[in-house]
Formats: sequence, C-alpha cells, structure tokens
Amino acid sequence: MLSPKPRCLYVATMGSPQRTKSALPALQSGDLATVAISRMESELSWYSHLSADDRSWVNLVAQKGIANFVEWLEDPRKKKKVSSDVFGSAPQALTRSINLEQTVELVRLTISVVEEFAATLENARDIQLGVLEYSREIAFATALVYARAAEARGGWDARLEALVVDGVLRGEVDASLLSRANALGWQGKTPVSVIVGNRPEDDIRRATEAMRRYAKHAQLDVMAGVVGQRLVAIVGGTHDPMGAARHFANVYAPGPVIAGHIVDSLDQCHFSAQAALSGFDSANAWPGAPRPVSSNDLLPERALGGDDAARELLISKIFKPLVETGGELIETIDALVTYGGIEPASRALFVHANTVRYRMRKITEVSDYSPMEPRELFVLNIALSIGRLGERH
Repeated sequence: MLSPKPRCLYVATMGSPQRTKSALPALQSGDLATVAISRMESELSWYSHLSADDRSWVNLVAQKGIANFVEWLEDPRKKKKVSSDVFGSAPQALTRSINLEQTVELVRLTISVVEEFAATLENARDIQLGVLEYSREIAFATALVYARAAEARGGWDARLEALVVDGVLRGEVDASLLSRANALGWQGKTPVSVIVGNRPEDDIRRATEAMRRYAKHAQLDVMAGVVGQRLVAIVGGTHDPMGAARHFANVYAPGPVIAGHIVDSLDQCHFSAQAALSGFDSANAWPGAPRPVSSNDLLPERALGGDDAARELLISKIFKPLVETGGELIETIDALVTYGGIEPASRALFVHANTVRYRMRKITEVSDYSPMEPRELFVLNIALSIGRLGERH
C-alpha cells in the first residue's frame, strides 16, 4: 500500500460515487508520479544506472501516463491515442537506453501504484476496471513503440551492413569500415570467409535473419548484403566455411553457393570475397558441381574465366611442384589424359602398369590431387596447360 498517501487526493470520505467520479480529473496526478518514481529508484536496480537525461525522460513518461489515465478515466469514450499521448514526448533514442523488458517493468510498477491508490477510493471497483482497460492500451502502445523502433533500427542496420559488405568487396577495409562493423555487433572473430549465392526472391530480411540465428547458435559473426542479384555473407569465427555454407544454402535461391577460402581477418576478407565471386561467375562451367562448393574446388573454371589469382594458385600449388620432381610425373598425367586409363598409358609410356600406379601415387603426394579421380585429373590437366602457357609467355 502507498504510505504516506499522496496529498490533495479525493478519497472515499468525499461523498457519493457520482461526486467522486466527477472529482477524478482534479486529482494531483503529480503526487502519484512522485510515488512511482520513488518506487522505481528503490525497486529497479538498473534505474539508478541510467543517465540523468534518461531518468528525466522516464519520469516525464510516468507523469504523462498517470495524467493521461486520469483524463481518460473521466471519459473513456474519447479513446485517445495512448502511444502519442504517453510516449510521444520521449525521444526515439530512449528505446536504445531502455529495452522492452525494462519498459514493461516500469509500466507494471506505475500501474501498481495507481491500483493501490484506487483501492482507497469509494468507487474502487470501477476505477480498477478502468486501470485494467487502460493498462491494456498501454501494453499495445508499448509494443507499437518498440516495434517501430526495431523497424527503424533494422532499416538503418541493413543500410549500414550493405555499406560494410560493399567496402569488403571493393577491398576498402579501413578504420571507418571496421567501426561500422563493430556498430553492427561484429566481434572480430577469426578466421573469416565469404559465402556467395543467388539472392532469394522473397523477403531478404527473412533470409538474413535466418543466417543470424544460425550464426548466434554456432557462436559466429555474420554480416550480409545484396550485391546485384547476389546475396553475400561475411562469416567470422569459422574454421569450416563449407559447414557454414551448408547451413546457409537453404536461404539462397536456386543456383550455385560458393564458399570462399578462409583468411585471417576482416582486413583480408577482400581476397576471400573475390574468390567466392569469381567461383560464382564461373560455376556454370562445372554442371556437376556440388551445392555448396568451395572456391578452391573451382580453380580450373575460375582460371579459364580469367581469374589471375586462380591461375597463380594452379601454377604455384600444382604445376611448379610437379615440374620440380622431373618430367616423369607430367608425362604420366599427359598419357592418362590422352589415352584414358592405366593400361593404355603404360603402353604409350613403354613402362609397366605398376610403374604408372606408383607415379600416380607420387602425383597425389606432390599435388594433393589424385589422377585416379576424373575431376581431379581434369584439374591437373588444366594446371599443366596454364603452367606451360605461363612458361611460354
């Protein structure tokens, strides 16, 4: 119960219910607000940690809420817009300082103060029913305020996120871009990878929210943005970009989903992004490609499409190591490609079939690609062709 009772308030001793009801607009609502604010200070631990400005705005909202209730109770048929009357005076920025759960606590406490006072009046039952109806309107108004704030913040975040993704794709990762990423909640987890696929035809926000839910569950960072018809996701903290891409695959529209190689930080993310975009552009050259597929698995297609980075990788990782072992391994690859099998290759090379098998094992050890697998033999052949062209130039 309220103690002491607010001064200058009309109580049951005033007389008939008719007179009490008509006297309600004259109540000193500021006294009730004072009691409510005092209760906030004593019962809500987080209230004292607010800045002076935020506390003053909270106090103003409480005063407006109680005053609006007194006026509303005089004539409920007015059906005023509670959200604009009560919350309209507070700045939108207050929703960043006080979350929805805390606002519910404030409303509950303020309403309890009014209910306790109403219990002392002669027509307590009628007033308490009014409190119930008014509190319902306040609940809807609170939800509306935070929904609008979330929508506005979501639109702002989406634009900021698009700027960050665009900066990464351009390779313009500077202090300002890192600051924007931090504002979006990017924690700087490493390593980092980029995933690219077709943008979904329906709501983009729904797709990005699905990515964020998985990222939160997997304790990853994620930022996503639309670039043309492509949805680009930057994933931080994953040592398995293909695993993340498999979880994201259903978010993307039909078509290839490419996971770029991992890099050490957001500063270097441009290289992973370029590899993923290059893989996306050249993936149709490999109709049987899995979904998702790593950008490194598309090195031949990327190289044929003009990707200098892919050509350099094929030369440095495959061609040069094979050349350094001597000509036998390269000759064996050429024979396998030309004659299509171990036995025909052994006859063409004038060696025993077991010698060809031994050389094939050596090729795998040197290059990490097995000529026993048709796809990997194709990669080896493209690497040799590009390497030879490079030597000629």
